[in-house]
Amino acid sequence: MDNLFFITSKIAWAFISPSNLIVFALVFGTLLLLFGRITAAKWFLIPSACFAFLMMLFPFQDYLLQPLEERFPVQAKLPYDIDGIIVLGGGEDQKRSLSWSVAEMGKGGDRFAGAAHLARTYPRIPIIYTGGSSSLVMQDKNNSHIIAQTLLTTMGIHPDRLVIESKSRNTYENFVNTKPLLPKADGTYLLVTSAFHMPRSVGIARKLNINVVPYPVDFNSSAPQFRGISFEYAGHMSNLEIAWREWIGLSVYYLTDKTQNWFPAPETKGKAQIRGP
Repeated sequence: MDNLFFITSKIAWAFISPSNLIVFALVFGTLLLLFGRITAAKWFLIPSACFAFLMMLFPFQDYLLQPLEERFPVQAKLPYDIDGIIVLGGGEDQKRSLSWSVAEMGKGGDRFAGAAHLARTYPRIPIIYTGGSSSLVMQDKNNSHIIAQTLLTTMGIHPDRLVIESKSRNTYENFVNTKPLLPKADGTYLLVTSAFHMPRSVGIARKLNINVVPYPVDFNSSAPQFRGISFEYAGHMSNLEIAWREWIGLSVYYLTDKTQNWFPAPETKGKAQIRGP
């Protein structure tokens, strides 16, 4: 069932990705033009062109990203005692690392920087990295855990502190595969992942009774006062892809009973003992 879910999600995304939808509409509209169906072609070409122009002009995607990224704010105070730091995979760039035989960080590389900071703040606890290849066509070349280990040790974390889980292909598998590796089943764990990804990650952790304290990194949206006409189509579309995929992920994971709530929120109760950052 997990294999079916993984494969289906990858194939489905190829058809509902905003960037791909624009390309499909442009290609289909062009084909209609070639066959003389001018009126029908307009229904595909004009909306696509208008949408692409607006996305180039203004960061509309921030209105989708901001609710995700502000759901779990940066902790003003961290727990005094924790049992480990869970770092979700996704910050490494597998293709470039394989291409050049070096450990390369991707767009989510702040996950490694956040883990390194926490490792210095808590110098005696394990760093639990979880992540394999999320690519449908690169499962036989899974070296994400090797890249992650190289990056984390380069940042000063001793290899003896690392617990590496390398089989996970998506967020749900991250937690399912990590749970048996936790030093304490009922312990408290700092969770490091991208801010937009935190609501879904926390929902899965709660569903599996893993007690996590969110530590969001890798913010992508801008505050309202910094939004304006910018003519940055590639950057805007990249963030739209992130937001669109995450909102769909929240819905699908909730409908398939993989997360506790559709849009998890911070719990009102907290730990009594806290420490400074």
